[in-house]
Amino acid sequence: MMNRTLSMSAWLGLAALMVVPLTVAQDKAKKPGAYDPTAVAMAEIATLKVGKLDWPQWGGSSGRNNTPQGVNIPVTWDIESGKNVKWQSNLGSQTYGNPVAANGKIYVGTNNGGGHIKRYPATVDLGCMLCFDATNGKLLWQHSNPKLTTGRVHDWPLQGICDSPYVDGKRVWYVTSRGTVACLDTEGFYDGKNNGPYTAEPNENKDEADVIWSFDMMKELGVSQHNMCSCSVTCAGEVLFVNTSNGVSFEHLGIPAPKAASFVAMDRNTGKVLWTDRSPATAILHGQWSSPTYGVFGGQPQVVFAGGDGWVYSFDPKGDGKGGAKLLWRFDANPKEAKWILGGRGTRNNIIATPVVYDGMVYVAVGQDPEHGEGMGHLWAIDPTKRGDTSPTKAYDKAGKEIPFEKRRRLQNVIAKEMETIKPNPNHADIWHYGQMTEEKYNATDFEQQMHRSCGTVAIKNDLLYIADFSGLFHCLDARTGKPHWTYDMFAASWASPLIVEDKVYIGDEDGDVAIFPLTADPKKALKDVNGELEPALGVINMGNSVYSTPIVANNVLYIANKSTLFAIKAPAK
Repeated sequence: MMNRTLSMSAWLGLAALMVVPLTVAQDKAKKPGAYDPTAVAMAEIATLKVGKLDWPQWGGSSGRNNTPQGVNIPVTWDIESGKNVKWQSNLGSQTYGNPVAANGKIYVGTNNGGGHIKRYPATVDLGCMLCFDATNGKLLWQHSNPKLTTGRVHDWPLQGICDSPYVDGKRVWYVTSRGTVACLDTEGFYDGKNNGPYTAEPNENKDEADVIWSFDMMKELGVSQHNMCSCSVTCAGEVLFVNTSNGVSFEHLGIPAPKAASFVAMDRNTGKVLWTDRSPATAILHGQWSSPTYGVFGGQPQVVFAGGDGWVYSFDPKGDGKGGAKLLWRFDANPKEAKWILGGRGTRNNIIATPVVYDGMVYVAVGQDPEHGEGMGHLWAIDPTKRGDTSPTKAYDKAGKEIPFEKRRRLQNVIAKEMETIKPNPNHADIWHYGQMTEEKYNATDFEQQMHRSCGTVAIKNDLLYIADFSGLFHCLDARTGKPHWTYDMFAASWASPLIVEDKVYIGDEDGDVAIFPLTADPKKALKDVNGELEPALGVINMGNSVYSTPIVANNVLYIANKSTLFAIKAPAK
């Protein structure tokens, strides 16, 4: 394993990274680490019909902070010898979905490379949601989604299901590769019933899914998803929130369905649409593959969506009462002069990461499709109590008039050659920004001090924020100020997000390595010198194949999916 040698002076040099503190929404006198995100998540989970130590959706709770409760979680295991491996089960040939655990079952999205059911051999390309027995890894059932006939513009080959489900009681909800929202019976046909209202399944074999209802977003809402449909849904009460993945055309030159919904609220029991919003509209840059987040800020419930135009949007979960959305605030996560150039050559980004709630703040990073490669990124901490346009700056035309949101350009908000200008927004909600605001500053900054594009979602505990970027840097920051503590170069791209459990931090990468760190701001404790190179203090374990998804812990078991296999990892009882 390769590692870049990082001197103490380089550690200290991280302070030179452009961190801009702007407003403070939290109590400065609060003791560091006083907010406990694990307790918050477990309290929400306790309101659901799942086990008290389950992790029943992406991020565990609607705040999306991957900080589960766990005891004696291993930092050593071996997939070859089986040391500390409780069981392992085959998935498909490509796996991007994050595992979810609820009521004795594990759910993972993948493709059909495993050929698990008789009527669909591995040669048939499908999007598959697999359900395993958490005790022994036995496959219980599979929900199969044949490829769309329109081809890769809507349903890219072999990608499978790239999102995670939401589970409560005997129901599981998820977004399929076909652009449908599906509600399934967690028991499949093992209960001897074909539960409805949908009862037209091709068979009632025990290894196949029992569908409760299904809603086709392409047919009913006119959505044109780009390459794939991927959204890990969340709920508030009986309301299900969904990002539709509406995107650009196959040629990437326009938006086929600019009037189609980007964000949807549904009745989770029936699939009835309660309200929709199409704010990104003609400004969508590529696809829309982020997932919604829910929180209550200053007594106001909010559902937060990250759009394919690079803006973050917050809505009242109740909508406007007329089938439309009620906007609370929106935030431009790109500098106004940033430019989108086809193929990832520009500096403007969309958002693939999921917004995360931590102690009254919202955190999100920008990025692009991994196929677009590496590039300049941004990480933001946002105050969600403000209203309206809360972006850091605003755009003005050559006459000095503010450019309305509805007339913003898709590729570049402000063009200096056209005498357009940028001014600070007095209503800005950015608490801090991590990264470089201009391409010139980015290019002039050392690699270890840059914030690059990221597909990953932050995880935060004890006021320590962790995030991996696509260039392979793993960052540790102060969550309240944005001050960098240390970075680690994984020397491999990372699509994943961190797991924080007990006092340990786990992150996977494209080389199949899972790096493990102690939960600390001190670089001397987080990293150790091994023959002149710095490595994670708790080690690196290779999983035998790329780790694109995020590790989770449920019921004191660590679950890690590599590209083709799900591992349940558990230390012997003490």
